Amino acid sequence: MPQTALKYDAKVMEEGRVELHVPFPPGVHVTVFVIEGSVDNFDELISAAQSSLDFWDHPFDDEDWNNA
Repeated sequence: MPQTALKYDAKVMEEGRVELHVPFPPGVHVTVFVIEGSVDNFDELISAAQSSLDFWDHPFDDEDWNNA
């Protein structure tokens, strides 16, 4: 049976607790993998990549790809 993986970013609270709200009904058994998150993130890179598509609007690039 196919399974869907869910990813949550959470902070560890007092006494090492992590609280998640999941889309499963009460009583369902789940498996949880916990790894420490990296300090490095790509938020700025993702933001820059999504902010503008003007980079791709270039006549020489259009000519090359339109004739490919």
